[in-house]
Amino acid sequence: MRILLLADVASGHTEKWALGLAQRGIEVGIFSLNKTEFPWMANVPNVKVLFELKERHVANGLSSKFTYFTYIPKLKKIINDFKPDVVHAHYASSYGLLGALIKFHPFVLSAWGTDVMKFPQESFMNKKIMRFNLKCADAVCATSETINTYIQQLYPRKVYVIPFGIDFDTFKPNESLRSKDHFVIGAIKSLEKVYNMDVLIKAFAVVHSRYPKTKLLIVGDGKERDVLKDLVKQLNLDDSVEFTGKVPFKETVNYFNKLNCLVNVSQYESFGVSVIEAMACNVPVVVSDTGGLKDIVSNGVTGQCVEPGNIDQTAQAIEKLIMDKDFATTSSLKALNSVRELFNWQTNLDQQIEVYGSLVKK
Repeated sequence: MRILLLADVASGHTEKWALGLAQRGIEVGIFSLNKTEFPWMANVPNVKVLFELKERHVANGLSSKFTYFTYIPKLKKIINDFKPDVVHAHYASSYGLLGALIKFHPFVLSAWGTDVMKFPQESFMNKKIMRFNLKCADAVCATSETINTYIQQLYPRKVYVIPFGIDFDTFKPNESLRSKDHFVIGAIKSLEKVYNMDVLIKAFAVVHSRYPKTKLLIVGDGKERDVLKDLVKQLNLDDSVEFTGKVPFKETVNYFNKLNCLVNVSQYESFGVSVIEAMACNVPVVVSDTGGLKDIVSNGVTGQCVEPGNIDQTAQAIEKLIMDKDFATTSSLKALNSVRELFNWQTNLDQQIEVYGSLVKK
């Protein structure tokens, strides 16, 4: 079987899907409107990047969406040469539009989060575009029930809920990487406004003033990087906060295992992949009580939930993990068992391949 992914080659999620499918013997081609600085696909059997831009295509407004028409001839030629059995667009607003415009079938559309939760809310035309994309797809997938709820409000139809599960051969505990001298709090997330990284930094400032042997590790990059670094300077936390920048997806497991606590206090979140990856590494978690996060974490059982944007609650939740080691150990173990039961990556691959198979048979 041949699958053409319309997806961001720089995304860890794209990397994960491509490698997972390739390991099952499926030929994977990738058409990307971005370029990766980490050539993860080099020398990987069954994976080939068929097109990537020299510079990322940034769609900042409705007018920029019309530039997708300029990529149609190139994409059609690639389809003619690669001869995929299925075209699968990952991210429903951008690559989804590109997939809808080429009118190839079978066409699978996967929604990741803000593409259906935020983009359609920005204008009447955006909503029309999203409905068009959903209508054109032969199958629609979502990573969580939260995303499915938004899809049903836009265009009621059958949706396959297939999470970004965990490869437990990769994401597993490694206590040897944890510091013996410091309690390390961390976030592995894009540095964008919606993820409330400033709230985490301010909460850390409160915790650090009471527990000087704490460190904050921020893994990722984004538009808010300079703003967040300035905030760290203003709070005199330079010596206690580390920004790693973006790291290769295959190395993120080592960063998870350096943490004593992962914090994801996003304003809203469709699923929370980094949270379940941390849980799989037996790392205690603090999350916002919103969206897909509250579906993953049972407050007081497998982690702690706080109000989005609440600095005091976030600081208190972190302090509980520092002070109550029994709770930290018990909750992280329950979380580990929970993700192993609910979010097995091999099961998710089976689900996705089954969707492909049903469409190809038709």
